[in-house]
Parts: sequence; structure tokens; C-alpha cells
Amino acid sequence: MTSQLQTVQARDQHLPRGEWWRQAAIYQVYVRSFADGNGDGVGDLRGVRDRLDYLRGLGVDAIWLNPWYPSPMAGGGYDIADYRDIDPVFGTLAEAEALITEAHTSGIRVIIDIVPNHCSAEHPWFQSALAATPGSPERARFWFRPGRGRDGELPPNNWISRFGGPAWTRVTEANGQPGEWYLHLFAPGQPDFNWTDPAVHAEFLDVLRFWMDRGADGIRIDSAAILVKDPALADGAEPVGPGSAEKYYTDRDGIHEIYREWRRVTDAYPGGRVLIGEIRLPDHERFARYLRPDEMHSAFNFDFLRCPWDAHELRDVIDHTLAAHDPVGAPATWVLSNHDVTRHVTRYGRSDTFDVGDRQHGAALDLDLGTRRARAAVLLTMALPGAVYIYQGEELGLWEVEDLADDLRQDPMFVRSSHVDPGRDGCRIPLPWSGGEPPFGFSPAAGADAPWLPQPQEWSRYTVEAQAYDEGSMLSLYRAVLQLRRVEPALASERTPLDWLHARPDVLAFARGDAFACMVNLSTEPVALPECAAVLLASCPTDGRSLPGDAAAWLRLT
Repeated sequence: MTSQLQTVQARDQHLPRGEWWRQAAIYQVYVRSFADGNGDGVGDLRGVRDRLDYLRGLGVDAIWLNPWYPSPMAGGGYDIADYRDIDPVFGTLAEAEALITEAHTSGIRVIIDIVPNHCSAEHPWFQSALAATPGSPERARFWFRPGRGRDGELPPNNWISRFGGPAWTRVTEANGQPGEWYLHLFAPGQPDFNWTDPAVHAEFLDVLRFWMDRGADGIRIDSAAILVKDPALADGAEPVGPGSAEKYYTDRDGIHEIYREWRRVTDAYPGGRVLIGEIRLPDHERFARYLRPDEMHSAFNFDFLRCPWDAHELRDVIDHTLAAHDPVGAPATWVLSNHDVTRHVTRYGRSDTFDVGDRQHGAALDLDLGTRRARAAVLLTMALPGAVYIYQGEELGLWEVEDLADDLRQDPMFVRSSHVDPGRDGCRIPLPWSGGEPPFGFSPAAGADAPWLPQPQEWSRYTVEAQAYDEGSMLSLYRAVLQLRRVEPALASERTPLDWLHARPDVLAFARGDAFACMVNLSTEPVALPECAAVLLASCPTDGRSLPGDAAAWLRLT
């Protein structure tokens, strides 16, 4: 493994202690929808391995793969039945090991997804708990509790699942009688672990070692702030809803000790292994506590992802993000889309560009406007200090697919919400690679099954093949941005300060160092560029004297 790591460390020499993650460009691979290598209509590890040259050519430093473990898919793969194996639909453990090796050879690091809050109802531990009696060690690993009411017919409390419906499900005991209830903050097929049990701590430390022994460079920690629950399981506030009990299971005392354990394991491995948290907290100071030097290395920035296309709002989020990270010495992260939210080309093409969880399904959409803003947003994002995440397909300018037939939707959020929430399938449509008809090279041409979710015919103009040699395409823009970001001295380190420049209220302008600036015009009218600047790169054609509306440029200050 040492020789493999030397390849990916070669370009990190300017970073202290090999801290590659501080300024990395990380590409999110939703394996199921990335590339199908065996023709069954589902993306797999063979498909990822076949596309490593594409990822290397794009210019990313690392890939983050969504869960690839054995799973009945009750929660899109986040219901894990075995943390030490690969789901057969994706491949084998040997293929996962080969992928890590080949990625390292290509100069790409690999981050995997681990889910510590819950597992699958098919996990051996939970199956043992179902077969055991109340009060047993097997049930102590989860939150089994007797129900309320005369015959225990009511849930232990009024918590609501994040996917809708009660957060408790009652089991049938071995004698055939209704018995205890178990907690699941997500789908019933995702029972929550009880982190007061030492066996849970030991199990996950072993899982970390298992994957780091196989060369994983980082761990993305799903739902990282909700592991510890109120031991009294108190009722949530009225009116009862999905967020009414948040304070009883989010950011509780004891959570930081867990990640200090994980950090000690991570630090024992060479090569700059990292812990990356999925943490959603409104309090910036409490968020930053997870990034202290003995806990996680970085965490996702949801405030930026959800920010509207508004100069004042964006500047406020950027300032607060940098201010929160500075005291703990952690790098910020910047992301525009992921597998859980509406693609930003669609969000930016609507009159309301603020994402607070409402998918605005079916709202009026100006795709040209959304694309124009998305092109500007990538220049803004990649000029900011810190790491950036790219969700697969955003480099192609893909939009949210909203016209899926109900019988094709697979996200449990759609079912659990009684078909009110359309779910997240629209941002998980398989990628278009080549050709003029579906499956657009997603699967091998001969005898392949249809993709697990249908692709729109309009994507024929958005394939990798169609964009690769088009200098005006979104793909060409991403390649240019990522290449320049790597070689531009002002962007080589996240420690190069950001200094805001004087600009009108609907324009963002900032310098990184003495010679580089980024300017984003969020108005509809052109604005003058600084006289002392030359355009290095722009999101749309410019005459060098002014910047059109909804556009961005990287500038050389002379």
C-alpha cells in the first residue's frame, strides 16, 4: 500500500503532513447510477473502475462512494446488512480492493461511506435481537422498549421518523404475541444502534480498521450528529412532526467521545486518512466542535448548498463558514449538489432558489437560466478556500428529472410520505456517457438491461461524448476550472486568505492573495471588470471589459 500512496501523495508536497484533504476536489460517486459494467442496468464497481481515466482527466483528487455494502435497499443502501462486504449487485470485496488499488495508481484517493446510526433490519445483530428476549444483551445494542398504553399498544414516545410516520415499530415476540418496539429515525428497515452499549463502539472501531487496512483514504460518516439519544426518550414538542424531537437525539452529550475514539484509530494509519462528517446543525459554534484537532478532519457545508442565488446571502454564508472553521483550524467545504437534494441546475432555474428541503416539484423552471447560474457557481465555489465536492453529473450540467412515473420511484421517502414528497430519485438518474439513445453508454450496448431509473431522451446532448470536445460545454468548463485551481498559486492552499473587494450589492468580488480575484455578477445586467485585471477564465463569453449578468470570472490582478 505504501507504493500506491506515494502516487497520490506526489502532488501534496506543499501541504503540511500530507493534508491533501484541506484543498481537495472530491467527486461523489453514487455507484448505482455512475456506470454499469455488467449490463444488468445497475451501476457497479466494474463500471467505476472502467471510468477511472475519465475521473483522472476531469482533474479530481479523490472519489467518495456512497454505501456499497450488502443491503435490501430499504433506505437506498444506507440500510447496511454487512459492513465488511460488498453487495453482489455492485460486485465483490476483491473488486472493491482492486478499485482502491487502481484509483491510487491513477492518483485518486478513495473515501467510503459508513453509517453508524443504524443498520439494516437484516443485519445479523438485529436478527439476533429479534430472536432474543426483552432485556437481553442482543437487544441492548438497539433501542428496544415496551410500549405505552394498557397493553403496550402505543409507541414508547411520539417521535416521528425523518422519512415520515412513527419512529417506532412493534415486533412480534417468539411466543407470537405483540412485544417491544424498536427505534428507527429513518425507515423501519433501519433500526438505530444504541451507542450506550460498549459492543457498538467496539464493532465500529473494527469496521474502521477493516477498510483502512484495505487502503481506504477516508470515511464519510452518515448522519454523524444523531448517534446519541436522550436516555429517557422524552416526548418531542407539540405539534408532533419530523423535527419536533430533534433536541433529544441531535448533538447530544457523549457524541464527541465517539469521534475521539475514531480519530485515534484513523491517526494510527499512514498517508493522511480522514474522517468527514455529515453534520447539519444551525449553531456554527457547536458545528465546529466536531472539527477540533482530535475529532473529525472536515464536515459538509449544508448552509452553502442550500443558499439562494443572492449576493448578500452567499456572502453571509461564506463569512460565517470561514469564521466557524478558523478557531479549530479546520478547512471549510463547499458543495452545490449531492444525492439527497434537487440538482442545482434546477434549483437555480426557479424563482425561489432557496433550498430548505422543499423540492418545489413541478415549479416553473428556466433551464437556460439555471445552467447559466450553475456555470457561474462552479467558479465561485472553486475559488473559495477549502475542499470542494462535485456530485456526479453536475459537471455535465444535468438537471433534476421530475417526470418519473410514480410506479418507477424507489426512494422510501416517496412511500413514507404517502406520495407527497417525490423523493430523491430525480437526482439519482443514471449518467449519460455516449450515444444518441438511452442508456447512453451507461450499460454495455449488447444485451444490456434497461437502467434502474429511466434517462430522459434530452440527455443525448449532455453525454460525456457530446461535451468532451465542445469548448463551451459544462464538462469543458469543469475541466478548465479544476486544472487552473490546481496550478494557480493563490488557490493551492486553503490558508491563502479571502479578502472581499468593493463591489455593488448584487456582485461578489474577492481576492485570494495579491494577484488573483474572483468576481460573480448575480444581477441581470453587465458590470464593469476592474481595469487592472485580466480574465483568466469566465463562465460565459466576455469582452474583457465587463461581466454579463449571472456570470463569474477568475481574474489576474496586475
